Amino acid sequence: MAERVIPEQVRQRLLTTLTRQLGDAHVLTAPAEMAPYLSERRGLYQGQALAVARPGTTAEVAFVVEACREHGVPLVPQESNTGLVGGAVPQGGLVVALERLNRIRQVDPVNFTITVEAGCILQAVQEAADQVDRLFPLALAAQGSCQIGGNLATNAGGTNVLHYGNARDLVLGLEVVLADGRVWNGLSGLRKDNTGYDLKHLFLGSEGTLGIITAAVLKLFPKPRQRQVAFVGCRGAHQVLELFARLRAAAGDVLTGFEYMSAFSLELVARHIPGARRPLAGEHGAYALIELSSPDPAADLGGRLEAVLGRALEDGVIVDATLAASEAQGQALWRLRESVPEAQTREGGSIKHDVSVPVSRVAEFIERASAACEQALPGIRVCAFGHVGDGNIHFNLTQPTGMEKQAFLRQWGAFNRLVHDIAVAMGGSISAEHGIGLLKREELRRYKDPVALDLMRTLKQALDPQGLLNPGKVLPPAD
Repeated sequence: MAERVIPEQVRQRLLTTLTRQLGDAHVLTAPAEMAPYLSERRGLYQGQALAVARPGTTAEVAFVVEACREHGVPLVPQESNTGLVGGAVPQGGLVVALERLNRIRQVDPVNFTITVEAGCILQAVQEAADQVDRLFPLALAAQGSCQIGGNLATNAGGTNVLHYGNARDLVLGLEVVLADGRVWNGLSGLRKDNTGYDLKHLFLGSEGTLGIITAAVLKLFPKPRQRQVAFVGCRGAHQVLELFARLRAAAGDVLTGFEYMSAFSLELVARHIPGARRPLAGEHGAYALIELSSPDPAADLGGRLEAVLGRALEDGVIVDATLAASEAQGQALWRLRESVPEAQTREGGSIKHDVSVPVSRVAEFIERASAACEQALPGIRVCAFGHVGDGNIHFNLTQPTGMEKQAFLRQWGAFNRLVHDIAVAMGGSISAEHGIGLLKREELRRYKDPVALDLMRTLKQALDPQGLLNPGKVLPPAD
């Protein structure tokens, strides 16, 4: 989509209007002040904008949106800009940064809900829930910096999806500023409300292209009182999947985490992350990180896990395992999994894929995609890891040893086609939890049902007829 040209006199009128309402401190125009809002953290995209507005209330967000509508200026909603697909990178227009909307509005431990503003840091939401002896289960590697509005706008996933669901499954109500400046107050804490269309799902996962989420009512859960973590070595991905099936059948809802790590991903963590230690003797073809948890303080999670692992060992499904003997040991095992992206970055160039397939086909996907990539570029190193329990594998590719980084990264498109074709052919998706943004927008032409794309464009036209909300993201231009 071509960048809109904003006449200088229009820009000046808009900035004067915004400054009068928000104050000089919250309308940023100096390059140094704007810089953190213009680039994607992985360095894939560098944007540009007229200015950065930082409203502090929902009413101020509505004012900014209405001013942009009147002046015909596009805008890009932005939380902490921790996304991985360029969805919050501006291509001109105004950045609307929601960091000042950071209040916890209400905590209702009896209704098991918390009402928060979009700029709240995810970790702050978790801590507010903890203070009333409740759990907010959304958990991401970036939880100390990402903001809840961005999590909802991208329908974030994370490590707890197996038991608690994606971000959209944790939302009961939303407050949204629409493209015309009106505010939809859908901040309901009801579990049952059958009074028409469930409007919140229009905005969850829409990446700010249909409206700006300013607040949400989120579900809380009982806090776990018992937790058991194990790290298991298997011959390969098929054995990891077999172990998952056994555990899911035996443990049911107390199985709250089941993560896959390839042998190469563990090797990178041991090589690059200070203090990381291999938890098992010897090397194995693949690994599983398992967590059982329960709000019942008397639950014998260790006994249940040991029984399943013991039978799996007898049957040759697993080769070795270790159970954490303390909370600290459990956290150390989780750090191995959580450190994979950082470790891979230190190894060199990385081509990343965030795909999902039916859980029953996870091992087949890893096997087929690995073979195809290794055949396409001998020496390429597959760094596969992720959430077996919901079928989401981060199928990342590390450059061959000795290959120049930029030469490797120039092949991103070719490997996208290869990996995505395999995932979709297996009934999967090219984006499991990172969104579409700019990075995967054109991919939708190949993989999305044309009828679905037409419906999406119809919704966009109905809710944002001027095309001012995060233009150019998610939807490829119509042919």
